[in-house]
Amino acid sequence: MTKHDLSLFSAAQSAEAIRTGRISSEALVEACLSRIEETDDKVHAWAYLDAGVALDQARELDRIRKAGRAMGALHGVPVGLKDIVDTKDMPTQCGSAVFSGRQPEMDARLVEHLREAGAVVMGKTKTTEFAFMHPTDTTNPFDPTRTPGGSSSGSAAAVAARHVPVAIGTQTGGSVIRPASFCGVYGFKPSRGTISRSGVFRTSVSLDHVGGFANSLEDIALLTDVLSSYDQTDPASFARPRPKMLAGARAEAPVEPNIAWLGFPFDDRLDGDTVEGLNAVVEGLEGRVERFSASPQLADLINIHKTIYDYEIRQNMAEISKAHWTELSTEMQSAINRGAEISLAQYEDALAVMASAQSFFAEYFNDFDAILAPAATGEAVPLSAGHTGDSVFCLNWTLAGLPCLTLPLLVGQNDLPIGVQLIGAVEEDDRLLRTASWVQHSLKVQEQQGE
Repeated sequence: MTKHDLSLFSAAQSAEAIRTGRISSEALVEACLSRIEETDDKVHAWAYLDAGVALDQARELDRIRKAGRAMGALHGVPVGLKDIVDTKDMPTQCGSAVFSGRQPEMDARLVEHLREAGAVVMGKTKTTEFAFMHPTDTTNPFDPTRTPGGSSSGSAAAVAARHVPVAIGTQTGGSVIRPASFCGVYGFKPSRGTISRSGVFRTSVSLDHVGGFANSLEDIALLTDVLSSYDQTDPASFARPRPKMLAGARAEAPVEPNIAWLGFPFDDRLDGDTVEGLNAVVEGLEGRVERFSASPQLADLINIHKTIYDYEIRQNMAEISKAHWTELSTEMQSAINRGAEISLAQYEDALAVMASAQSFFAEYFNDFDAILAPAATGEAVPLSAGHTGDSVFCLNWTLAGLPCLTLPLLVGQNDLPIGVQLIGAVEEDDRLLRTASWVQHSLKVQEQQGE
């Protein structure tokens, strides 16, 4: 078995192979480091990486296994962290020179869960400036002239390039779903409040979510199970049991799911090959998808999202912008200026609309198992565009706090990935993952029958 073979292992395969002694964590980490060394001069996925620290973690986890002690669900498995997630033994610089060399004193809550599960924290993946819009230098592993998406740029690219089997991202607009689409991997943003945000740089207390990336549905479910927990210090966290994600991904649908497609006025932003591919998916699901036109109120939710985001990012960036205004990008300066023009009454009205949207979708999913939607406008946009893509097809679902999943199902006219998004009912993430498994299986059967 070569190092290259090990870098292709899934997280679930790796954890099982380490648990049974077929491979060591040290060998797996070495394989990932070798892969990073081979490709990261083009991909630029990592903001911080210390091979010695990674290997020390792996050797300790191997020692624990050999001693017959307890092992976690990700024992010995390498994980990448978006560089807005605090780590006590690595810098967290948030994609900005303003935070250059910043060293937190404590791990984020989610990092505690990863360590408890036996994961090897490999390093920090690159992000756009303060997880907003100004791009970093990360490139798309499928085409170095194109963006991997943002703001979880490095995490999506690292998983696609097989640097690590899984990585952590965050989403406030479309920062998990769109990069997953551009990079041809699975991206999952669970229901708001499923994963603690304590120790993660805040841009919007109302909209920020933690999610992740993987190369299989099983892996993204496994990762989310490890991260899921109640945290009384996070105002969005809920004090209730979480859905069992891996069980959901492995379950068979008891009946064929009912899936909705909502047409929006901004669907004209979709590339032609994306429309063609999505229509093929709908046809391949043989009558299980029902098409509707979104109401004007639903279509306007993207503007509600913008109001809340701009108002809250100005608040959260207040100290930084006061001390470092000239060091901030024009994108961030513009957002802060827009936020200053939003009144408290406008902001509170937007929060009320967000609450009504949550109530609407709570009723909507009584009739449907999932909503099918674009994950992005199409293939990854060129780096020359100066941005990381359009998040419009993610905003409504993020606003409502719904679980969202990118399935890497399509290929565009330039042979680049295009993802398909599935959205589920809040706190029914396991049902969404079960539906996603059914969708994948159904499309595979259709493809085999057509051959």
